[in-house]
Amino acid sequence: MAIFRILACLAIFVLTSAGALAEDSVDFNRDVRPILSGKCFACHGPDAETVEGDLRLDLPENALSDRDGAGEAILPGEPDDSLLIERIESADEDEVMPPPEFRKPLSAEEKETLRRWIAQGAQYDKHWAFLKPLQSDPPAVENTDWAKSEIDHFVLAAMEKRGIRPSPRASRETLIRRVSLDMRGLPPTLEELNEYLTDQSPGAYERMVDRMLASPHYGEKLTRIWMDLARYGDTNGYHFDSTRPVWLWRDWVIKAFNDNMPFDQFTIEQLAGDLLPDPSIDQKIASGFNRNSRFNEEGGADPEEFLVRYAVDRTVTLGRIWLGMTLNCCECHSHKYDPISQKEFYQLFAFFNNLEEVGAGGPGGFHNKPVPPTMQVPSPEQKTKSDELNATIARLEELIDSKLATVDYQEPDAPAVEDTPAVEETAAKETTEEKAASTEEEKTEVADDLATTSLLAWIKQAPGNTKLPRDVRIAAKQAAEKRTAEQNERLKTYFVQYIYRDTRELFDEVNKELGVAVKERTELNKQIPLQMISVEMAEPRPTYLLIRGNFETRGEQVERDVPAILPSLPTDTPRNRLSLAKWLVDPDHPLTARVTVNRYWAQLFGRGIVETVGDFGTQGRYPTHPQLLDWLATEYVESGWDTRNLFRTILMSATYQQSSVNDGRHDKVDADNLLLWRSPRFRLPAEEIRDTSLRISGMLSPKIGGPPVHPYQPPDYYKAKTGGWTWKVSKGEDGYRRGMYTFWRRTTPYPAFVIFDAPDRSECVTSRPRTNTPLQALTTLNDPQYFEAARVFAQRVLLEGPADLEGRITWAFRAALGRKPIAAEVAVIRAAHATHSGQFQSNAEAAAKISSAGNFTRPDGLDDVELATWTAIGNILLNSDEAITRE
Repeated sequence: MAIFRILACLAIFVLTSAGALAEDSVDFNRDVRPILSGKCFACHGPDAETVEGDLRLDLPENALSDRDGAGEAILPGEPDDSLLIERIESADEDEVMPPPEFRKPLSAEEKETLRRWIAQGAQYDKHWAFLKPLQSDPPAVENTDWAKSEIDHFVLAAMEKRGIRPSPRASRETLIRRVSLDMRGLPPTLEELNEYLTDQSPGAYERMVDRMLASPHYGEKLTRIWMDLARYGDTNGYHFDSTRPVWLWRDWVIKAFNDNMPFDQFTIEQLAGDLLPDPSIDQKIASGFNRNSRFNEEGGADPEEFLVRYAVDRTVTLGRIWLGMTLNCCECHSHKYDPISQKEFYQLFAFFNNLEEVGAGGPGGFHNKPVPPTMQVPSPEQKTKSDELNATIARLEELIDSKLATVDYQEPDAPAVEDTPAVEETAAKETTEEKAASTEEEKTEVADDLATTSLLAWIKQAPGNTKLPRDVRIAAKQAAEKRTAEQNERLKTYFVQYIYRDTRELFDEVNKELGVAVKERTELNKQIPLQMISVEMAEPRPTYLLIRGNFETRGEQVERDVPAILPSLPTDTPRNRLSLAKWLVDPDHPLTARVTVNRYWAQLFGRGIVETVGDFGTQGRYPTHPQLLDWLATEYVESGWDTRNLFRTILMSATYQQSSVNDGRHDKVDADNLLLWRSPRFRLPAEEIRDTSLRISGMLSPKIGGPPVHPYQPPDYYKAKTGGWTWKVSKGEDGYRRGMYTFWRRTTPYPAFVIFDAPDRSECVTSRPRTNTPLQALTTLNDPQYFEAARVFAQRVLLEGPADLEGRITWAFRAALGRKPIAAEVAVIRAAHATHSGQFQSNAEAAAKISSAGNFTRPDGLDDVELATWTAIGNILLNSDEAITRE
């Protein structure tokens, strides 16, 4: 037996040593590049213009060479003979690197990592994100009973390597609430909860997931996230911040997600829908994505400056959404950390520098006016009515033309126009000589008589008549010798049709009918929504590298192209936004699929596989599960960019279905849960906190899409901040729409959302922070919208719940939190009920005020004291941490 113990110990030693060696092996991308990028590249990186000492640590051919006899900065296998090690370990402030004034000293661990890397051969690798994702087989695992999918193999293998065990499966109540919040942004209804809990047959979870994915609210959830990325706002931004017509684009996105439009097509239509062959109305609407940039309405702003600003914004947005790269700094200089030059930035910029648009202000300004180009988008009903009116107007105009053809008007002999007395003067003379018009009415009749006698006399009067059609006024103002033949004909036909006394009666009925139809069409056109769209200029606008980003200081002219570090554009297609969009979603592109699946992973796990979801560059975090990321990316592309299928794949994994309970058993090894040994737990985003409250109360409108709405706001909030711009609170159902439909004013966003970390959307936002402040609790306790939700929820408890107190408590817990209360919670609520009931019984006025809070309907027959009491309890439940948290 002793020999077996010795052999077993030796085996354990060998395995442990092998594991230690594997862990001790330095990976350039994972371990070394982050150090060089964070501490060295600012002076020894990609920006060739600012390189110090002619040393570029991002290029192995430079770092490993003997530069002018000074020796190699890095000598593979010889750390003690490498100048890099000598300098980073120097105690001399004049020699040590990074310099003390840089204020980014290397830690002892970082120095040791660089030393070990050089000792192991100083192997350089291309940055992982710039390499095409490779499909790899899921690794083998020991706990095969736990792993349900390929995802689980990747995750569990990493756990087992560190001696970590996954958490048990979450309760069914938790799972349906989790899936509902993740896929719809709403908690499940009691009916949905009961349906799932009573379905004990195999496949119940799968069926529940499919129901959530098929919900129209699925598209709303994904669109709310996309609106941050696309910098959606209902106003122009900058100083005036006028309203703009863009909500049709938002509705297009909702429909695209609900229709499961492949992500490659989703990308192409937004970036270049207007350039597709014979683009549809929907594809033109989709191109409104490019118009989500802010617009400066100030007349004094330089249009050229802001044309640059808009193209810069679109370039940076493209970088963040599809490339996962920060391109902002390249506007002024080459990237300090990533291999993107300033010239390459302006080559990308050139794709967006050819949109047909005004730079700023414009003739007469655009304050409170739509900024062109725009497109009218009638509803089917409006289209039908418009067609009917157009047909009616065409018929009437044809009838008028036929009547005009029968009229042979001849201008009577009269003095030249310049000698024709003004109508008022002639009328005055006649009334004096004949003494036949002593009243204003009679003067008008005489003037009318004279004006309708002669076209020439009438023309003399016409320029001052603002009631006339614009083209008639313009023609009348022109001197006779400068009028075109068309203008003369227009004046004549208008005179005969409306003015001349001998013919106008012939047209009276048809004129009246035409006037009604034209007015009706005008009113209809006012109701048809507009959408800002993209239109490519016929002649390309030249693009220049701008020195230090200054629009007035042009460098060399550049042509459209993509960064050399990435695959080249096809040579057989025009270099425009359409070819750029197709390049982004080419299966060989290394970034787009990775960046996209990582963003969706972050939606479900609160953090991406790459934590910096908007930065896959050298300053970004290394993936926690690089092989899993590549597997997801390649699966996504091979599925035809099927987003719904991707979500279903993740939701079906055991990794996703784990409990979020943190028992602390792995805190020493992985306190941040990077290896996903439990499900993450995180607070809901701003809009969904409000949506959840309205959903639980029963007030939430299920309506999808439509113009933005204006829910409760602090009184005079906008008046005080914006010089009179007002917020008219929406009435009825519109006051209780989902938060994503709330009017988004960029300079002063909805305060209750800002308090919960919503951005102003002046630029692309790839992820929101999650803070925890007293203002948040004060908002959900006291904001009119949340307090009204507590009151209406109380109504539900009294009308839909059981009659007994304990039954009502259980019902309220299940409706609000999706689970039954434990005994201690029942006791707390029972005590709260007794306390509040006693208070309201002794204060009828307070009870009446609380039980009628808000505008939502209150049914007859409810007792004020009981309703006020349950309003207080509803306020407790809706403000619990659990109510606003995804478990």
